[in-house]
Formats: sequence, C-alpha cells, structure tokens
Amino acid sequence: MSIEPYPTPEDRLRALAAGQASVLESLAQMQSGALERSRLDRETYLLVRLAALVATDAAPVSYPAHLGGPGEPGLPVAKILGVFGAIAPLVGSARVLSAASKLDLAGLLPAGPRRITPSG
Repeated sequence: MSIEPYPTPEDRLRALAAGQASVLESLAQMQSGALERSRLDRETYLLVRLAALVATDAAPVSYPAHLGGPGEPGLPVAKILGVFGAIAPLVGSARVLSAASKLDLAGLLPAGPRRITPSG
C-alpha cells in the first residue's frame, strides 16, 4: 500500500503508525531527499547521521547504508574523531569504540597499519 495519498508528513506518519503503509516503503521515502530537506551541507549531514548511528549502537551494515560505501567521498578522520569526542560523554566509551570498529569493518576508514598501542 502506498503512502502517497497522504498529503502532509503528519498524515504519512499517522498512516505508518496505524500500519497503513509498509515500513520499507516508508523508510525508502524518508531517505529520499533527506539531505536536501535537512538544509545541511553534505559533511554536516553525514556527521549528524554518524552521531545517530553511534547513539543507537547501529549494526555494521548500517554504516555504509547511511554514510555511503567504500569508494564514495567519505568523512575526514579528524571530523569522525571530533564527533566521537563530542558524543562520548553522552553515549559512553563502549559505544564509541564499537562504532570505530564498525566503521573499520564496513571499510569506511582509510587503510593503514594496525597496531595496538597503550592509551595514555
């Protein structure tokens, strides 16, 4: 069932809540044009999405699905670390460390030597 007959976002949300629209169809429509509707520049938009993925402890597959896959223009590592530093007091270090691992598993971090170093 399509949610197109609902003229306003509020009507669409009510239809979704009432089970009148398929979840996947609704999710696809929410993604379509989201960057433009946000009125954020692309980098800021992706940083906000990254923060949301970390806060919700999203699965590794969610990272490329919502941030773009390997080979697409990505986020600067310094900005990723900035987001992690800003949200760590709110979401906890475990979620931030988990997110870093998930970014790496998704192939969204630059390749480099893997070393374990003492923190300090």
